[in-house]
This record gives sequence, structure tokens and C-alpha cells, in this order.
Amino acid sequence: MFFDSWAGLGRIVVVGVVAYAVLVLLLRISGKRTLSKMNAFDLVITVALGSTLATVLLSSTVALAEGLLALALLVFLQFAITWSSVRSSTVQRLVKDEPRLLFYEGRFLEDAMRSERVTEEEIESAMRQQGFAHLDRVGAAVLETDGSVTIIPDT
Repeated sequence: MFFDSWAGLGRIVVVGVVAYAVLVLLLRISGKRTLSKMNAFDLVITVALGSTLATVLLSSTVALAEGLLALALLVFLQFAITWSSVRSSTVQRLVKDEPRLLFYEGRFLEDAMRSERVTEEEIESAMRQQGFAHLDRVGAAVLETDGSVTIIPDT
């Protein structure tokens, strides 16, 4: 169907504006970290927030109050996990992975690359993107906790 009713469209507009405003307010209160790309949990919360907002907007079976509570719960859980990980090394180890060295002093570290499922071409691409045209100018390549590759110049 292309169109069911004006009431359905009106509901989407009202719920969308309210849910969006509350989500923005929650994100401002919770801080910058809530939508950062620092680890897998941060990615999960970003996807979950988007999915929840879409469900609240498009599903007439989900009341606005339920949707807002779901958004607030997700933001609170993310805040609680990040707050705990900053204060507890045990929680931090559970939540975050360690950066991984993939290239060092002119050679690719194949065991590390295999376990992280990264190819030489991906590392070389990251090198070019960060302004390194030749491998001999690179001291190291590190896979960061957010999945990005940092290139460290040779000294």
C-alpha cells in the first residue's frame, strides 16, 4: 500500500519529532562517548539506537513511552559499561580488545594479520591513505580497538 491514513502519517511526525528530541537530549546528557567508535560495544549501541528509533517511528504497536524508555535504557547501559570500564580493569578487558601490531620494521606480522583477518593490501591501503607511498617509510602499522589502522612513521 502507498497510503493507509493521515492519522498514521501524523503519528510518525509527532512520534518522530518527540523521539528524536529525546534521543538528542539523552545523547547530550550521556556524553560524546555514547556514539564513539572505540570498540565493538560502541558499535552495537549505535546500531541498537538506530534500530530502536526506527521501530518507535514505524511500528504503531510500540507506544511512544515504551520507545523512549528503550532509548533511555540503551543510553544508560552504554553509560554504565563505559563508566565501569574506566574504573575497573576487569570490565575494561571484557569490553575492549587491545591494539594489535600488524607491521613492524619492514615486515608484515603474518600471524597477527591472520588472527585479525587483515590482508597486506588493507594495510598498504591504510598506509597510502595516511600519506605513506613506500613501505620503507613506515615503522609500524597498528590495528586499533575501533578497527582502524594507525600508521607510525619510521624514525
